[in-house]
Amino acid sequence: MFPVIDVNHLSFSFGSGTLTQSVLKDITISIQQGEIVLLTGPSGSGKTTFLTIIGGLRQAFHGSVKVLDEEFINSNEARRIGVRKQIGYIFQQHNLLKSLTALQNVKMALEMQHTLTEQQRSDRAAEILKAVGLGQRLDYKPAQLSGGERQRVSIARALVGNPKIILADEPTASLDKQSGYEAVSILKRLAKESKTTILLVTHDYRILDIADRVVELEDGIIKNA
Repeated sequence: MFPVIDVNHLSFSFGSGTLTQSVLKDITISIQQGEIVLLTGPSGSGKTTFLTIIGGLRQAFHGSVKVLDEEFINSNEARRIGVRKQIGYIFQQHNLLKSLTALQNVKMALEMQHTLTEQQRSDRAAEILKAVGLGQRLDYKPAQLSGGERQRVSIARALVGNPKIILADEPTASLDKQSGYEAVSILKRLAKESKTTILLVTHDYRILDIADRVVELEDGIIKNA
């Protein structure tokens, strides 16, 4: 195993001068290939900011953030885009396109993989939807699916491109206990099969047992990396 996420002395602030608000303070953490890490902590502790920096969606300037062996601190956009192509994202609100079917929503994640034919993209999208238990829902649009099913579609979309890392931001927040646990259990099983690393931000203490490690972030400081 080797660290696919390696953070050393990361600090991050919003604003400048007298309006500076420190969000992340001297964070150091390493996450290994295939590891499932849950990041917990109160609202406003910096969890989502940390996730967006790891995902290459936000630029940081202090410390070191290596993702898949690429340094993100003071990096250019092209370098971050290259890494983002190897990351799958799961969001709280699913972010599915309402006019598209489950199959079409998942297949969209493969549009940039020019080595695949249209049929291969469809076959791969159908395969991963079957893996998350939605083989009978391929042609259903989001409005025809339950909340748990929509989140399964978003999990399938995140996994369909065989990413090396999955970043998930409160993926069970809008789900009931059973649906939330089922969704993350499926995510865990499929990620373990492919040795995909997961960093999952959550307030949901009902799902902590799916993790290899639980890390707490409070007031911008990691308590137990």
